[in-house]
Formats: sequence, C-alpha cells, structure tokens
Amino acid sequence: MDEDSRLTSGAYKEIELIERHIKMLRITRENQPVGIIRLSEILELPRHKVRYSLRMLERDGVIVATPDGAVVSEKYEGFMREMSEYLKELKERIEEVRAQIPGT
Repeated sequence: MDEDSRLTSGAYKEIELIERHIKMLRITRENQPVGIIRLSEILELPRHKVRYSLRMLERDGVIVATPDGAVVSEKYEGFMREMSEYLKELKERIEEVRAQIPGT
C-alpha cells in the first residue's frame, strides 16, 4: 500500500515520531549533556525537528534542559519501559486488525 494513502499516512508519521523520540533519548543519555547542534549532527536530523522532539520530551519530564545541554531525567527508565509496553500492545492490536483482512 502506498505510504501516502490518507488512510495510512498518519500511522506511519506517528511511528516515525516515536522512533525519533526514542533515538533522541538514547543519544541524549549516551552523550549528556548534549546540545541541539550536536544532536542534529548525530541523528542526521534538521535542528527544527530536534528542537520539537526535545520540547515534547521535556514536556513529558523525560528530558531536562540545562545550560550545558539536554540531559535525561530520573523518569528515563520508566518512560522507556512504558514505551516498550505501548509498542508491544500496538503490535498486538495491529495484528488483530490485520487478521480481519480476508486472505491474511
């Protein structure tokens, strides 16, 4: 199916965003404190996408902005466990939906 389908494009975008946030958290933890420019270089992403992800993660309390750069908070481990469980449940739900398609 075409990724640009109106029906499915939103799902792909959401998964890409989740993937970006997970990568950003991992890289931040490995390089903390780390600034926007360095994150942009490591992740090979434009700075505006890095800023957006940092803002979202900061809002969730997983990233803390410091004068020296971003660092992960004490919520990091719990957030990653919750994300893993969420993705597992999402996969199961997708399989349930897929099973409703004739011939699969």
